[in-house]
Amino acid sequence: MKLTFVFALLAASAQAFAPQRAARISPLTQQFEGRTSAELGTPCEDECALESFPNLPESVHPGVLSGKAMMDLLNHAKENGYAIPAVNCVTSSSINACLEAARKNDSPIIIQLSSGGSQFYGGKGLDNSNYRAAIAGAVSAAFHTRTMAEQYGVPVILHTDHCAKKLLPWVDGLLSASERYFKTHGEPLFSSHMIDLSEEPIEENIEICQEYLKRMSKLGMLLEMELGITGGEEDGVDNSDRPIDELYSKPEEIYQVYEALTPISDMFSVAAAFGNVHGVYSPGNVKLEPKILDRAQTYISEKLGDKAPADKKPVMFVFHGGSGSDVSDIQEAIGYGVIKMNIDTDTQWSYWEGIKNFEEKYHDYLQSQIGNPDGPDKPNKKYYDPRECLRAAEVNTVKRLEMSFGDLKCKNILGLGEVSDAKNILGPRRGGLPV
Repeated sequence: MKLTFVFALLAASAQAFAPQRAARISPLTQQFEGRTSAELGTPCEDECALESFPNLPESVHPGVLSGKAMMDLLNHAKENGYAIPAVNCVTSSSINACLEAARKNDSPIIIQLSSGGSQFYGGKGLDNSNYRAAIAGAVSAAFHTRTMAEQYGVPVILHTDHCAKKLLPWVDGLLSASERYFKTHGEPLFSSHMIDLSEEPIEENIEICQEYLKRMSKLGMLLEMELGITGGEEDGVDNSDRPIDELYSKPEEIYQVYEALTPISDMFSVAAAFGNVHGVYSPGNVKLEPKILDRAQTYISEKLGDKAPADKKPVMFVFHGGSGSDVSDIQEAIGYGVIKMNIDTDTQWSYWEGIKNFEEKYHDYLQSQIGNPDGPDKPNKKYYDPRECLRAAEVNTVKRLEMSFGDLKCKNILGLGEVSDAKNILGPRRGGLPV
Protein backbone atom coordinates (compact mmCIF):
# COMPACT_ATOMS: atom_id res chain seq x y z
CA MET A 1 0.00 0.00 0.00
CA LYS A 2 1.37 3.42 -0.93
CA LEU A 3 0.75 5.22 2.34
CA THR A 4 4.17 6.79 2.76
CA PHE A 5 2.82 10.28 2.19
CA VAL A 6 0.23 9.88 4.98
CA PHE A 7 2.66 8.52 7.52
CA ALA A 8 5.33 11.06 6.61
CA LEU A 9 2.81 13.82 7.23
CA LEU A 10 1.88 12.30 10.59
CA ALA A 11 5.49 12.01 11.61
CA ALA A 12 6.25 15.57 10.56
CA SER A 13 3.22 16.90 12.41
CA ALA A 14 4.17 15.01 15.52
CA GLN A 15 7.73 16.36 15.46
CA ALA A 16 6.55 19.91 14.88
CA PHE A 17 3.79 20.12 17.43
CA ALA A 18 4.47 17.61 20.19
CA PRO A 19 7.24 17.64 22.79
CA GLN A 20 9.30 14.48 23.01
CA ARG A 21 8.73 12.48 26.18
CA ALA A 22 11.66 10.76 27.83
CA ALA A 23 9.49 7.85 28.96
CA ARG A 24 6.28 6.35 27.66
CA ILE A 25 3.43 5.72 30.06
CA SER A 26 1.22 2.70 29.44
CA PRO A 27 -2.17 3.83 28.07
CA LEU A 28 -3.83 1.36 30.41
CA THR A 29 -2.72 3.35 33.45
CA GLN A 30 -1.92 6.78 32.08
CA GLN A 31 -3.64 9.93 33.23
CA PHE A 32 -4.26 12.80 30.87
CA GLU A 33 -0.87 14.44 30.41
CA GLY A 34 -1.22 16.77 27.43
CA ARG A 35 -3.69 18.63 25.27
CA THR A 36 -3.98 19.12 21.55
CA SER A 37 -4.68 22.78 22.24
CA ALA A 38 -1.30 23.15 23.92
CA GLU A 39 0.49 21.45 21.05
CA LEU A 40 -1.22 23.50 18.35
CA GLY A 41 -1.33 26.79 20.24
CA THR A 42 -5.12 27.05 20.09
CA PRO A 43 -6.73 28.81 23.06
CA CYS A 44 -8.20 26.52 25.70
CA GLU A 45 -10.36 28.32 28.23
CA ASP A 46 -13.21 27.60 30.64
CA GLU A 47 -14.54 24.05 30.17
CA CYS A 48 -11.89 23.31 27.59
CA ALA A 49 -9.26 23.70 30.34
CA LEU A 50 -10.93 21.30 32.78
CA GLU A 51 -8.88 18.31 33.91
CA SER A 52 -11.96 16.19 34.64
CA PHE A 53 -15.74 16.38 35.07
CA PRO A 54 -17.77 16.67 38.30
CA ASN A 55 -19.84 13.53 37.71
CA LEU A 56 -17.34 11.23 35.99
CA PRO A 57 -14.22 9.29 37.03
CA GLU A 58 -11.18 11.52 37.44
CA SER A 59 -9.43 10.05 34.40
CA VAL A 60 -12.16 11.23 31.98
CA HIS A 61 -11.21 14.58 30.45
CA PRO A 62 -12.27 16.92 27.63
CA GLY A 63 -11.08 15.64 24.26
CA VAL A 64 -10.52 12.24 22.68
CA LEU A 65 -10.21 9.37 25.15
CA SER A 66 -8.30 6.10 25.04
CA GLY A 67 -6.90 3.57 27.48
CA LYS A 68 -7.97 3.88 31.11
CA ALA A 69 -10.00 7.06 30.56
CA MET A 70 -12.07 5.42 27.83
CA MET A 71 -12.66 2.24 29.85
CA ASP A 72 -13.58 4.26 32.94
CA LEU A 73 -16.21 6.12 30.90
CA LEU A 74 -17.66 2.94 29.37
CA ASN A 75 -17.77 1.20 32.74
CA HIS A 76 -19.47 4.27 34.19
CA ALA A 77 -22.12 3.99 31.45
CA LYS A 78 -22.72 0.31 32.20
CA GLU A 79 -22.84 0.84 35.96
CA ASN A 80 -25.17 3.83 35.73
CA GLY A 81 -27.57 2.54 33.08
CA TYR A 82 -26.96 4.75 30.07
CA ALA A 83 -25.55 4.27 26.58
CA ILE A 84 -23.47 6.72 24.56
CA PRO A 85 -24.72 7.73 21.10
CA ALA A 86 -22.27 6.82 18.33
CA VAL A 87 -22.90 8.98 15.29
CA ASN A 88 -21.56 8.30 11.81
CA CYS A 89 -19.97 11.42 10.37
CA VAL A 90 -18.87 12.31 6.84
CA THR A 91 -17.76 15.97 7.10
CA SER A 92 -16.29 18.40 9.60
CA SER A 93 -19.77 19.97 9.72
CA SER A 94 -21.37 16.74 10.93
CA ILE A 95 -18.59 16.27 13.50
CA ASN A 96 -19.14 19.79 14.81
CA ALA A 97 -22.89 19.15 15.10
CA CYS A 98 -22.16 16.08 17.24
CA LEU A 99 -19.81 18.02 19.51
CA GLU A 100 -22.34 20.83 19.86
CA ALA A 101 -25.08 18.34 20.71
CA ALA A 102 -22.88 16.60 23.28
CA ARG A 103 -22.14 19.85 25.11
CA LYS A 104 -25.76 20.97 24.91
CA ASN A 105 -26.81 17.69 26.53
CA ASP A 106 -23.92 17.76 29.03
CA SER A 107 -22.77 14.36 27.86
CA PRO A 108 -20.03 12.29 26.21
CA ILE A 109 -20.34 11.20 22.60
CA ILE A 110 -18.83 8.68 20.19
CA ILE A 111 -17.86 10.00 16.77
CA GLN A 112 -17.35 7.29 14.19
CA LEU A 113 -16.49 6.96 10.53
CA SER A 114 -17.22 4.19 8.07
CA SER A 115 -14.85 3.43 5.20
CA GLY A 116 -17.22 5.18 2.80
CA GLY A 117 -17.60 8.13 5.14
CA SER A 118 -13.82 8.33 5.49
CA GLN A 119 -13.40 8.32 1.73
CA PHE A 120 -15.94 11.11 1.39
CA TYR A 121 -14.16 13.10 4.10
CA GLY A 122 -10.96 12.80 2.05
CA GLY A 123 -12.82 13.84 -1.10
CA LYS A 124 -14.38 11.90 -3.95
CA GLY A 125 -11.84 13.53 -6.26
CA LEU A 126 -9.03 11.52 -4.62
CA ASP A 127 -8.29 8.04 -5.95
CA ASN A 128 -9.17 5.35 -3.41
CA SER A 129 -6.93 2.58 -4.71
CA ASN A 130 -5.52 0.64 -1.75
CA TYR A 131 -7.99 2.67 0.37
CA ARG A 132 -5.73 5.69 0.02
CA ALA A 133 -8.56 8.25 0.23
CA ALA A 134 -10.36 6.39 3.03
CA ILE A 135 -7.19 6.24 5.16
CA ALA A 136 -6.23 9.87 4.54
CA GLY A 137 -9.82 11.02 5.11
CA ALA A 138 -10.13 9.19 8.42
CA VAL A 139 -6.78 10.54 9.61
CA SER A 140 -7.86 14.06 8.67
CA ALA A 141 -11.16 13.60 10.54
CA ALA A 142 -9.25 12.31 13.57
CA PHE A 143 -7.10 15.43 13.76
CA HIS A 144 -10.16 17.64 13.33
CA THR A 145 -11.99 15.78 16.10
CA ARG A 146 -8.99 15.94 18.43
CA THR A 147 -8.64 19.68 17.87
CA MET A 148 -12.30 20.55 18.31
CA ALA A 149 -13.42 18.08 21.01
CA GLU A 150 -11.37 19.93 23.61
CA GLN A 151 -12.76 23.28 22.50
CA TYR A 152 -16.33 22.04 23.06
CA GLY A 153 -15.24 20.69 26.45
CA VAL A 154 -16.68 17.17 26.06
CA PRO A 155 -15.18 13.67 26.24
CA VAL A 156 -15.17 11.86 22.90
CA ILE A 157 -14.49 8.29 21.83
CA LEU A 158 -13.16 8.34 18.26
CA HIS A 159 -14.21 5.16 16.51
CA THR A 160 -14.40 3.56 13.07
CA ASP A 161 -17.49 1.60 12.07
CA HIS A 162 -18.04 -1.65 10.13
CA CYS A 163 -14.89 -3.12 8.63
CA ALA A 164 -15.58 -6.28 6.65
CA LYS A 165 -12.78 -8.65 5.66
CA LYS A 166 -12.13 -6.90 2.35
CA LEU A 167 -11.74 -3.59 4.20
CA LEU A 168 -9.08 -4.77 6.67
CA PRO A 169 -6.32 -2.88 4.76
CA TRP A 170 -8.20 0.32 5.63
CA VAL A 171 -8.03 -0.39 9.37
CA ASP A 172 -4.44 -1.59 8.98
CA GLY A 173 -3.55 1.85 7.64
CA LEU A 174 -5.33 3.57 10.53
CA LEU A 175 -3.63 1.32 13.10
CA SER A 176 -0.27 2.20 11.59
CA ALA A 177 -1.22 5.87 11.98
CA SER A 178 -2.12 5.28 15.64
CA GLU A 179 1.13 3.42 16.27
CA ARG A 180 3.12 6.33 14.88
CA TYR A 181 1.05 8.84 16.85
CA PHE A 182 1.56 6.77 20.00
CA LYS A 183 5.35 6.96 19.72
CA THR A 184 5.20 10.72 20.21
CA HIS A 185 2.05 11.26 22.23
CA GLY A 186 1.77 8.16 24.40
CA GLU A 187 -1.77 7.52 23.13
CA PRO A 188 -3.30 6.31 19.85
CA LEU A 189 -4.75 8.60 17.21
CA PHE A 190 -8.08 6.72 17.36
CA SER A 191 -9.82 5.33 20.43
CA SER A 192 -11.21 2.15 18.90
CA HIS A 193 -11.98 0.24 15.72
CA MET A 194 -14.71 -2.18 14.71
CA ILE A 195 -13.78 -5.40 12.95
CA ASP A 196 -16.94 -6.79 11.33
CA LEU A 197 -16.38 -10.38 10.27
CA SER A 198 -19.95 -11.46 11.00
CA GLU A 199 -20.28 -12.90 7.50
CA GLU A 200 -17.28 -15.19 8.04
CA PRO A 201 -17.27 -18.49 9.98
CA ILE A 202 -17.23 -17.75 13.71
CA GLU A 203 -13.86 -19.47 14.20
CA GLU A 204 -12.26 -17.21 11.58
CA ASN A 205 -14.04 -14.18 13.01
CA ILE A 206 -12.62 -14.84 16.48
CA GLU A 207 -9.13 -15.75 15.27
CA ILE A 208 -8.71 -12.53 13.29
CA CYS A 209 -10.18 -10.44 16.12
CA GLN A 210 -7.66 -11.98 18.52
CA GLU A 211 -4.79 -10.83 16.34
CA TYR A 212 -6.17 -7.30 16.06
CA LEU A 213 -6.86 -7.09 19.79
CA LYS A 214 -3.25 -8.05 20.52
CA ARG A 215 -2.05 -5.20 18.32
CA MET A 216 -4.60 -2.68 19.58
CA SER A 217 -4.32 -3.42 23.30
CA LYS A 218 -0.66 -2.34 23.23
CA LEU A 219 -1.91 1.15 22.36
CA GLY A 220 -4.84 1.25 24.79
CA MET A 221 -7.40 0.83 22.02
CA LEU A 222 -10.73 -0.97 22.18
CA LEU A 223 -11.88 -3.56 19.64
CA GLU A 224 -15.55 -3.81 18.71
CA MET A 225 -16.45 -7.08 17.03
CA GLU A 226 -19.74 -8.22 15.50
CA LEU A 227 -21.53 -11.53 15.90
CA GLY A 228 -24.51 -12.42 13.75
CA ILE A 229 -25.88 -10.24 10.97
CA THR A 230 -27.38 -6.77 11.27
CA GLY A 231 -30.15 -6.70 8.69
CA GLY A 232 -31.01 -3.96 6.23
CA GLU A 233 -28.56 -1.92 4.17
CA GLU A 234 -25.81 0.49 5.17
CA ASP A 235 -22.72 1.91 3.47
CA GLY A 236 -23.04 -0.43 0.47
CA VAL A 237 -23.60 -3.63 2.48
CA ASP A 238 -27.05 -5.17 1.86
CA ASN A 239 -28.25 -7.81 4.32
CA SER A 240 -31.95 -7.29 3.71
CA ASP A 241 -32.43 -10.83 2.36
CA ARG A 242 -30.47 -12.75 4.99
CA PRO A 243 -32.19 -15.68 6.79
CA ILE A 244 -34.02 -14.62 9.94
CA ASP A 245 -31.99 -16.92 12.23
CA GLU A 246 -28.81 -15.04 11.31
CA LEU A 247 -30.26 -11.89 12.92
CA TYR A 248 -30.08 -13.41 16.42
CA SER A 249 -26.87 -14.33 18.28
CA LYS A 250 -26.68 -17.35 20.58
CA PRO A 251 -25.38 -17.11 24.18
CA GLU A 252 -22.91 -19.91 23.46
CA GLU A 253 -21.39 -17.89 20.60
CA ILE A 254 -21.05 -14.76 22.72
CA TYR A 255 -19.36 -16.80 25.45
CA GLN A 256 -17.02 -18.26 22.84
CA VAL A 257 -15.96 -14.71 21.97
CA TYR A 258 -15.63 -13.69 25.61
CA GLU A 259 -13.50 -16.73 26.41
CA ALA A 260 -11.20 -16.11 23.44
CA LEU A 261 -10.67 -12.35 23.85
CA THR A 262 -10.57 -11.82 27.63
CA PRO A 263 -7.13 -13.45 28.13
CA ILE A 264 -5.72 -10.87 25.69
CA SER A 265 -7.49 -7.77 27.04
CA ASP A 266 -10.77 -6.63 28.53
CA MET A 267 -10.84 -3.75 26.03
CA PHE A 268 -13.44 -5.17 23.66
CA SER A 269 -17.16 -4.86 23.05
CA VAL A 270 -19.58 -7.10 21.18
CA ALA A 271 -22.15 -6.03 18.62
CA ALA A 272 -24.40 -9.05 19.09
CA ALA A 273 -27.39 -9.52 16.83
CA PHE A 274 -30.82 -9.41 18.45
CA GLY A 275 -32.91 -8.57 15.40
CA ASN A 276 -31.15 -5.29 14.61
CA VAL A 277 -31.75 -3.75 11.19
CA HIS A 278 -29.95 -0.83 9.57
CA GLY A 279 -32.25 1.91 8.32
CA VAL A 280 -35.81 2.88 9.21
CA TYR A 281 -38.69 0.60 8.34
CA SER A 282 -42.44 0.54 8.90
CA PRO A 283 -43.57 -0.52 12.39
CA GLY A 284 -43.82 -4.30 12.72
CA ASN A 285 -41.12 -5.04 10.14
CA VAL A 286 -38.35 -5.15 12.76
CA LYS A 287 -38.56 -7.67 15.59
CA LEU A 288 -36.02 -6.82 18.28
CA GLU A 289 -35.34 -9.34 21.05
CA PRO A 290 -33.22 -7.50 23.66
CA LYS A 291 -33.62 -10.41 26.09
CA ILE A 292 -31.08 -12.28 23.98
CA LEU A 293 -28.48 -10.00 25.58
CA ASP A 294 -29.80 -10.72 29.06
CA ARG A 295 -29.67 -14.47 28.45
CA ALA A 296 -26.09 -14.16 27.22
CA GLN A 297 -25.02 -12.19 30.30
CA THR A 298 -26.62 -14.81 32.57
CA TYR A 299 -25.09 -17.69 30.63
CA ILE A 300 -21.57 -16.23 30.74
CA SER A 301 -21.90 -15.26 34.42
CA GLU A 302 -22.83 -18.86 35.23
CA LYS A 303 -19.81 -20.09 33.29
CA LEU A 304 -17.55 -17.68 35.18
CA GLY A 305 -18.95 -18.63 38.57
CA ASP A 306 -17.16 -16.75 41.36
CA LYS A 307 -15.17 -14.82 38.76
CA ALA A 308 -18.29 -13.17 37.35
CA PRO A 309 -18.60 -9.42 38.01
CA ALA A 310 -20.94 -8.32 40.76
CA ASP A 311 -23.45 -6.84 38.30
CA LYS A 312 -23.57 -10.13 36.35
CA LYS A 313 -22.93 -8.20 33.13
CA PRO A 314 -19.49 -9.35 31.98
CA VAL A 315 -19.95 -8.18 28.37
CA MET A 316 -20.12 -4.65 26.99
CA PHE A 317 -22.72 -4.78 24.22
CA VAL A 318 -23.22 -2.47 21.25
CA PHE A 319 -26.61 -1.73 19.65
CA HIS A 320 -26.39 -1.52 15.85
CA GLY A 321 -29.34 -0.54 13.67
CA GLY A 322 -30.89 1.67 16.34
CA SER A 323 -32.57 4.22 14.06
CA GLY A 324 -36.33 4.00 14.30
CA SER A 325 -36.31 1.52 17.19
CA ASP A 326 -38.88 1.74 19.97
CA VAL A 327 -37.57 3.59 23.01
CA SER A 328 -38.75 0.72 25.21
CA ASP A 329 -36.54 -1.73 23.27
CA ILE A 330 -33.59 0.65 23.42
CA GLN A 331 -33.83 1.16 27.16
CA GLU A 332 -34.40 -2.54 27.82
CA ALA A 333 -31.20 -3.31 25.90
CA ILE A 334 -29.31 -0.71 27.97
CA GLY A 335 -30.40 -2.57 31.10
CA TYR A 336 -28.67 -5.68 29.74
CA GLY A 337 -25.27 -4.04 29.27
CA VAL A 338 -25.52 -1.96 26.06
CA ILE A 339 -23.11 0.97 26.42
CA LYS A 340 -23.16 2.29 22.83
CA MET A 341 -25.84 2.72 20.18
CA ASN A 342 -25.09 3.57 16.57
CA ILE A 343 -27.00 6.40 14.92
CA ASP A 344 -26.73 7.05 11.19
CA THR A 345 -30.01 6.94 9.27
CA ASP A 346 -31.81 9.36 11.59
CA THR A 347 -29.04 11.95 11.48
CA GLN A 348 -28.70 11.61 7.72
CA TRP A 349 -32.36 12.58 7.50
CA SER A 350 -32.07 15.38 10.06
CA TYR A 351 -29.15 16.92 8.18
CA TRP A 352 -31.01 16.80 4.88
CA GLU A 353 -34.24 18.01 6.48
CA GLY A 354 -32.42 21.07 7.79
CA ILE A 355 -31.33 21.96 4.25
CA LYS A 356 -34.78 21.16 2.83
CA ASN A 357 -36.52 23.40 5.36
CA PHE A 358 -34.02 26.19 4.71
CA GLU A 359 -34.73 26.03 0.98
CA GLU A 360 -38.49 26.11 1.58
CA LYS A 361 -38.16 29.10 3.92
CA TYR A 362 -35.99 31.17 1.56
CA HIS A 363 -37.05 29.64 -1.77
CA ASP A 364 -37.75 32.94 -3.54
CA TYR A 365 -34.31 34.25 -2.53
CA LEU A 366 -32.47 31.20 -3.87
CA GLN A 367 -33.45 31.26 -7.55
CA SER A 368 -30.84 33.70 -8.83
CA GLN A 369 -27.88 35.75 -7.65
CA ILE A 370 -29.75 39.01 -8.15
CA GLY A 371 -33.45 39.70 -7.68
CA ASN A 372 -35.89 38.60 -5.01
CA PRO A 373 -39.28 39.62 -3.55
CA ASP A 374 -37.63 42.69 -2.03
CA GLY A 375 -36.64 44.05 -5.42
CA PRO A 376 -35.27 43.09 -8.88
CA ASP A 377 -31.81 44.46 -8.04
CA LYS A 378 -31.50 43.00 -4.54
CA PRO A 379 -28.53 40.61 -4.10
CA ASN A 380 -29.08 37.11 -2.68
CA LYS A 381 -25.54 36.31 -1.58
CA LYS A 382 -26.33 35.88 2.11
CA TYR A 383 -29.05 33.36 1.21
CA TYR A 384 -27.00 31.08 -1.05
CA ASP A 385 -23.85 31.34 1.07
CA PRO A 386 -23.27 27.61 1.83
CA ARG A 387 -22.60 28.43 5.47
CA GLU A 388 -26.28 29.31 5.88
CA CYS A 389 -27.88 26.07 4.64
CA LEU A 390 -25.17 23.95 6.27
CA ARG A 391 -25.75 25.69 9.58
CA ALA A 392 -29.46 24.95 9.20
CA ALA A 393 -28.51 21.29 8.73
CA GLU A 394 -26.35 21.36 11.87
CA VAL A 395 -29.05 23.00 13.98
CA ASN A 396 -31.61 20.41 12.90
CA THR A 397 -29.16 17.58 13.62
CA VAL A 398 -28.37 18.93 17.08
CA LYS A 399 -32.12 18.99 17.74
CA ARG A 400 -32.50 15.36 16.57
CA LEU A 401 -29.53 14.20 18.64
CA GLU A 402 -31.10 15.72 21.75
CA MET A 403 -33.84 13.11 21.33
CA SER A 404 -31.22 10.38 21.03
CA PHE A 405 -29.42 11.46 24.20
CA GLY A 406 -32.76 11.31 26.01
CA ASP A 407 -33.66 7.88 24.63
CA LEU A 408 -30.27 6.55 25.76
CA LYS A 409 -30.55 8.10 29.24
CA CYS A 410 -27.37 9.97 28.42
CA LYS A 411 -28.25 13.52 29.47
CA ASN A 412 -26.55 15.56 32.22
CA ILE A 413 -23.77 13.01 32.60
CA LEU A 414 -20.80 15.38 32.85
CA GLY A 415 -22.15 17.65 35.58
CA LEU A 416 -21.33 20.92 33.83
CA GLY A 417 -24.90 22.19 33.59
CA GLU A 418 -26.39 24.21 30.76
CA VAL A 419 -24.09 25.59 28.09
CA SER A 420 -23.87 29.36 27.60
CA ASP A 421 -24.80 30.83 24.24
CA ALA A 422 -21.89 31.21 21.86
CA LYS A 423 -20.57 34.79 21.62
CA ASN A 424 -19.18 36.84 18.75
CA ILE A 425 -20.79 34.71 16.06
CA LEU A 426 -22.19 35.87 12.72
CA GLY A 427 -25.85 36.59 13.50
CA PRO A 428 -28.69 38.40 11.69
CA ARG A 429 -27.34 41.86 12.61
CA ARG A 430 -24.08 41.04 10.79
CA GLY A 431 -25.72 39.47 7.78
CA GLY A 432 -26.36 35.96 9.01
CA LEU A 433 -29.79 34.43 8.64
CA PRO A 434 -31.93 33.02 11.45
CA VAL A 435 -32.07 29.24 10.93
